[in-house]
Amino acid sequence: MKQRMILIASLVLLLAVIGYMVYDLFFSESDRSTNPYDYGLAELRKSDSALIHYNEVQQFSIGLSEVYGIATDPAGRIYVTGADIVEVFSPEGELLSTFPFQDTAYCITISPDGTILLGMEDHLEFMSPQGEIINRWKPVSEKSILTSVATDGTDVFIADAGEKIVYRFNMKGELINRIGEKDSLAGIPGFVIPSPYFDLGLGRDGELWVVNSGRHLFEAFRPDGTLISTWGQPSMEVEGFCGCCNPSHFVILSDGSFVTSEKGIERVKVYLPSGEFSCLVAAPNQFDEGTRGMDLALDPNGRIILLDPWRSQVRIFVHKEDESDGNR
Repeated sequence: MKQRMILIASLVLLLAVIGYMVYDLFFSESDRSTNPYDYGLAELRKSDSALIHYNEVQQFSIGLSEVYGIATDPAGRIYVTGADIVEVFSPEGELLSTFPFQDTAYCITISPDGTILLGMEDHLEFMSPQGEIINRWKPVSEKSILTSVATDGTDVFIADAGEKIVYRFNMKGELINRIGEKDSLAGIPGFVIPSPYFDLGLGRDGELWVVNSGRHLFEAFRPDGTLISTWGQPSMEVEGFCGCCNPSHFVILSDGSFVTSEKGIERVKVYLPSGEFSCLVAAPNQFDEGTRGMDLALDPNGRIILLDPWRSQVRIFVHKEDESDGNR
């Protein structure tokens, strides 16, 4: 008898819980405009205007249907690439040339002699300054997703988000060494690359800087793969990097400072050579929400050249103190 009463009481309680759930789901008068999964990104997209030390001084449209990479040459010409074409612009934004090819280039750099290096999904192609394909390297790996390329004219460094490694080649296409493989004895944690945002660049002293985006870190290596230093911190605040993989792109100023771009919370920032946050170049409200893939370059005058794929534009920023002459 006692067990039967417990069973009946349990059934009544279960029916009451189900009834409450049905009411809450279908009949509640609660404010359904409130998103219980809103983590406050709207607040994080707000920025203190006093932190913005740059002005946007110019923008111009590009003609590519898919756009991924941007670079500049010593003359200040701006190269934009993506699906099937390289567009070359003057520093003022005038279209100078279009160089077609048969593939999609996800990254681009210009060598000291003017050769254009295009990073396809799994291999590099080399284009003359006149737009002719002059060399193609064999695929690096079946799993490769090449996301960044840099060269000093002697070595070529390639970031491979698929293999989560950086390669160092000579100009003949011969692999010299791999950089960034996990090595606990050498203090190298290994690259964590959750998505195809994996950037690299050469520093003032010939060191290689690589973004370990899943760890929100910058890591500096000697060309032989020796880890020199690291900096960076995960944080939702402006001083740090947040999300699954940030920063997405960077470029190094002549004084050794870093310019970074992010996705998720769209913003462009400057960090001192020590890794200390310096200022904002552009705040989130200057971009369309959801913008990502904001590749960066510098021209000879130190202007920050930003690729905005969402608006199909090149956008140019100058430090406020130097806006009068465009130099920094």
